[in-house]
Amino acid sequence: MAAGRTLAAGLGALAMAEVGGAVVATLGVGWSWRQALDAFVVTNSVIGAAFALCGAIIAWHRPRNPIGWLLLADGLGHATSALSGPVAQALHDGGAPVALQRLAATAFAYSWPWSIGLFLPLALVLFPDGRPPSRRWRPVVVALIVTGPLFVLESGLDPQPPAPGLPAGYLTLSAYDQLSPLWTVSELRVLAALLVAIAAVVVRYRRGDDVVRRQLLWLLLATVTAAGFIVPWSLVAGTPVAVLFAIPLIPAAVTIAIVRHGLLDIRLVVSRVIAWVLLSGAVVVTYGILVGLVAAQLGRSAVATIVVALLIAPVLPRLQRLVDRALYGDRSDPARVVSRVGEQLAGPGLSGVVSAIRAALRVPYAAVVTPDGLLAEAGTASGAVESVPLEYGGATVGELRVGARPGEGGLGTADRTVLGLMAAPLAVAVHATQLSAQLQSSRERIVTAQEEERRRLRRDLHDGLGPTLTGVALTADAATNVLRTDPDRAGELLTAIRTDVRTAIADVRRLVEDLRPPAIDELGLLGALRQRAEHLAWRADGAALRIRLEVPERLPALPAAVEVAAYRIATEALTNVVRHSGASTVVLRLHCADDLHVEVVDDGPPDGPWRPGVGLVAMRERAAELGGRLDAGPSATGGRVHVRLPLAVP
Repeated sequence: MAAGRTLAAGLGALAMAEVGGAVVATLGVGWSWRQALDAFVVTNSVIGAAFALCGAIIAWHRPRNPIGWLLLADGLGHATSALSGPVAQALHDGGAPVALQRLAATAFAYSWPWSIGLFLPLALVLFPDGRPPSRRWRPVVVALIVTGPLFVLESGLDPQPPAPGLPAGYLTLSAYDQLSPLWTVSELRVLAALLVAIAAVVVRYRRGDDVVRRQLLWLLLATVTAAGFIVPWSLVAGTPVAVLFAIPLIPAAVTIAIVRHGLLDIRLVVSRVIAWVLLSGAVVVTYGILVGLVAAQLGRSAVATIVVALLIAPVLPRLQRLVDRALYGDRSDPARVVSRVGEQLAGPGLSGVVSAIRAALRVPYAAVVTPDGLLAEAGTASGAVESVPLEYGGATVGELRVGARPGEGGLGTADRTVLGLMAAPLAVAVHATQLSAQLQSSRERIVTAQEEERRRLRRDLHDGLGPTLTGVALTADAATNVLRTDPDRAGELLTAIRTDVRTAIADVRRLVEDLRPPAIDELGLLGALRQRAEHLAWRADGAALRIRLEVPERLPALPAAVEVAAYRIATEALTNVVRHSGASTVVLRLHCADDLHVEVVDDGPPDGPWRPGVGLVAMRERAAELGGRLDAGPSATGGRVHVRLPLAVP
């Protein structure tokens, strides 16, 4: 890594030194700006500096990526060419040996063709990861490398001197003109190399993910811009050489794409450029047609200019909308986005919704999150993520999280408008999903509670009542056998049977009471609580306990499950006061509004946080089964247990 960075910095510095030498040599020979520009010194210097600097940056940050080294080689070629021209002129003006002049001319002829014929096309084929698009492209890469020297020979073998009055370079060919068919092949090969590079970019764009496509858009923007300047220079005589200054846009775009492709939203830039290019083309074509028609009739083009202006004025907004839709989806049409989201809600559900949002806004990430966790997501969050709250009935049921596009610090106003419109139906969907999940959970709890109750009854019947009744049957058989022979023994057995039967009756009563306390059916909830309070008038240590009930005269009709839970929790809390609190007074409060509230407060001395035991855990579970909430623990005046039970049982 360190050696690669050192080499990259050294080669970059060498290229910049050559550019500096070209400037000094140009000033030394007294060339004017026009002479230096016509001799390609200025353009080669700028191109060489741009390629070398960008190549050094890539090689410094990505030393294993060959693109940086190819751009460095390209820059060195142009920089050497820029230096060799004025140096050859300086040697000639100074009367230097002809060998040195020819050497400088040779360097000029053989340095820059490598850049055009090999380094640049190969870099574009390998862009952006330094590898061919696929294994099938390896022969193409080999062909580019093998045929690359052909263009170098076309330039270097030409016996024409680089400037009038200078000698020709070495390695020239006197029969150069006789090989014109070969040079035509060379020109076609350069064109084919550039077409191959474009095809490689197209293939990568079709197969690439979002990151690769953003990288390729940088290159597309630079290539389109540069081509807009260079193509006229190649096809139209008299086009200024200065248009070649657009070429450095290509290495700059390649560098940004590889090192910092998320610098800004390239899609927005490409959108504007494409719109203006298409509009400019339309203007040129329309103007040409109208000029021909109007000039044939009136002999003037002023009318054509006015007509074109009037026609083009309303075209730009529409053209911009078309380009924006191609790059940004439907974010400028909120109604369309909401319609697509509605279709997903009716079909795949939330997973389809987040995918539709991501596609509609061209964002890298979208997700729906609730307090219970993630419901659905699509894509990967690679940058800033903004949240849109989802509210239903005045309460926040979740949030929609959307990742900002690379290069953007956040979402734009148009994005927020679309998300705001989608928030309402999405909140309804999230609320429905939560209700469905709660219903399923409630059903599972009910089934589990039923199974647990059945298991407890089976255990109590099998372990308690079953053996008792079996013993009664066996004892009755024994009493029958000795009734005539030993009446006293039979009497003892009948007494044992009576005791076992009473025990069995007590077990049956206990089972019935566990299912539903009989006192509730006989006295109602309030009466059952008063009866239980009378039975708990003494603490475990024998001290008196004053229990005061603060309850309404009457209660509305309550669900059976709520009555049982309130009774069990209240009696368990009173029992805990009797056993553990050391209190002298306890207050049982009960009131009913939207929910049923039960509170037990005592004046016992505080003894630190309560440790959850079997009784406290049982109270919490009873409240949770009905969707309620229980708070228990020490307070400033003693112990406190408060439970809220919803009247609508889930």
